Amino acid sequence: MLLHKTASIETSPLKYSDVETPKIGPREILIKVSACGVCRSNLHMIEGDWLDMGVPAKYPIVPGHEVTGTVTEVGGEVKNIIVGDKVGVQPLFDTCGTCEPCITGHENICNNSQITGETVDGGYAQFMKAVGAHVYRLPDNLEPVHAAPLFCPGLTAYKAVTKAELQAGKSVAVFGIGGVGHLAIQFAKLNGARVIGVSRSSDHLRLAKEVGADAAVSSDEKDFTNLVGQVDSSIVFAPSEDFISLATKVTKKNGTLVIGVRANLPDFPFTKEIVVKGTAIGTRIDMQNVLKIASQGLINVRATAYNLSEANNALLKLKKSEIHGRAVLVP
Repeated sequence: MLLHKTASIETSPLKYSDVETPKIGPREILIKVSACGVCRSNLHMIEGDWLDMGVPAKYPIVPGHEVTGTVTEVGGEVKNIIVGDKVGVQPLFDTCGTCEPCITGHENICNNSQITGETVDGGYAQFMKAVGAHVYRLPDNLEPVHAAPLFCPGLTAYKAVTKAELQAGKSVAVFGIGGVGHLAIQFAKLNGARVIGVSRSSDHLRLAKEVGADAAVSSDEKDFTNLVGQVDSSIVFAPSEDFISLATKVTKKNGTLVIGVRANLPDFPFTKEIVVKGTAIGTRIDMQNVLKIASQGLINVRATAYNLSEANNALLKLKKSEIHGRAVLVP
């Protein structure tokens, strides 16, 4: 599925096209794609919301950054992967390894990173190439469709929960119960915290309860007022200033607010001395931890498969909040 020009998803800007199979370099591998998750970041890029950040970096581009598949070709310098391996790829396509973030353990914010499906072609395709050092072997007990979302929402949720510094006896409110939020709830429960899911969608509130939230509260209900100043941490994945504002209200004084979306922070209550943290995907060791946890059966990914040619429709459903968990494209 190729994007030649950013446009509203209602106009079906992705075109189902025949392209040449990617040619790999010595550090790269070729993957026959089994599944690729559909992320709201893909939607933002396709609709032109991130043009001011230089995304997409080229035209045409193949979107998609949470990918599983089988290795069909390996470059001469790749030592950790062989042909036939079942693998996954996350948004962090490549890093420089020499900038300050890279050498201090924060490669997910590398100054010179390449991002899958945004600066290089991604996984909305039958084949894609990847950098061998940034590819992950898939545990044998994880099947491709439900494993694909681990490589973005799973990783993003895991990183956000670690930044929220949760533990037994603590509480957290998760705002936005979609592909990332439903996994954040589960990671937070693994840390022993009391978890409250917050959404405007009744379907998403139901999903929050299904995956283990202790409570699911509509942001429009009077019950929401009972949360004000009561939670130790809040995590926001809904790209909404209203939700960020609500999150600052429910978070305790000296609490922690973790924001995983691009949005403004209006009317910040500085006198509460809330610690605000941004969170962006994760490092290679974070990704390995997510796969280990998932392979132990501790995370339940909710995924619905769509044919690759249906990518525009899947993204439109995502825009309308009609996806239960994560949409996943299969070639």
